[in-house]
Amino acid sequence: MPPSFPEFKPVEISDRNFLHEIFWRRQPETSELTFTNVFIWREHYKIHWSMYKDWLVIACESGANKCFALPPVGPAGRAEVARTVLEWLRDARHSPEPMIQRADRKLAEELAGAGFKVSETRDHFDYVYRSEDLIKLSGKKYHSKKNHVNKFRKTYRFSYEPLTGERVAACLEVAELWCKARRCHQDIDLVDETNSVKDSLRNFEALKIQGGLILVEGRVEAFTLGELLNQDTAVIHIEKADPEIPQAFAVINQQFCEHAWATVPFINREQDLGDEGLRQAKLSYHPARLVEKYAVRLGS
Repeated sequence: MPPSFPEFKPVEISDRNFLHEIFWRRQPETSELTFTNVFIWREHYKIHWSMYKDWLVIACESGANKCFALPPVGPAGRAEVARTVLEWLRDARHSPEPMIQRADRKLAEELAGAGFKVSETRDHFDYVYRSEDLIKLSGKKYHSKKNHVNKFRKTYRFSYEPLTGERVAACLEVAELWCKARRCHQDIDLVDETNSVKDSLRNFEALKIQGGLILVEGRVEAFTLGELLNQDTAVIHIEKADPEIPQAFAVINQQFCEHAWATVPFINREQDLGDEGLRQAKLSYHPARLVEKYAVRLGS
């Protein structure tokens, strides 16, 4: 039996089918609302879940007493559950600034009209691209990206393969190379990111997500993981490559879209979290649109 609010349980792989069905029924646009995301980030954000009537409630933490919730997932008319959850964060969890984070525009407008305080959070906006653009890299605006791919093709004898269980260990080695290059041990957020990558690889079959990899001379040099976010959009959760081969990122991006998502109109490559380098990298692929997100607080 699922927990009933205010009882919560930690996210476990055995919750996958139950929670995935709730997410899929609502056809979300925001990248956070997939089981894969809440599972692989469960340790970093101390994620727990509960059911409030017909709504899924996901509670998180981002530091000492900094509790927040993701948008309630369920039918329209979410003002009741939003108010209940925010008051619970304030009173039961003693959060100094209780809020719902990563709310989409539809929920933000609904709650603003019900007297809640709503503010835009640009760092959490998702970047959405046309699949055709990422596959073909046509036109002047993609000239440099196409050059990266062409240089890789000329320099290396490579092949693309879908991820299978027998390649997981090799992908874990690539993740470790990336981590060492970024000096992950000096940054707890990068340590947690690496742990989420490892979790996604070790559980990719149970998560029922798709993966792809680039082999050079038979050795895995890049890999990626994603899934359908909704009927029209795939979301890319993970993308890593050997840091000694910079063009590998452009190649795994292009190849995964071509082989796994050619029939899906759009690709969501998640947010930049305010990292200026990451923001410029995502903008350099010329998104078709940004998925706006908001923070929601109790009104006065």
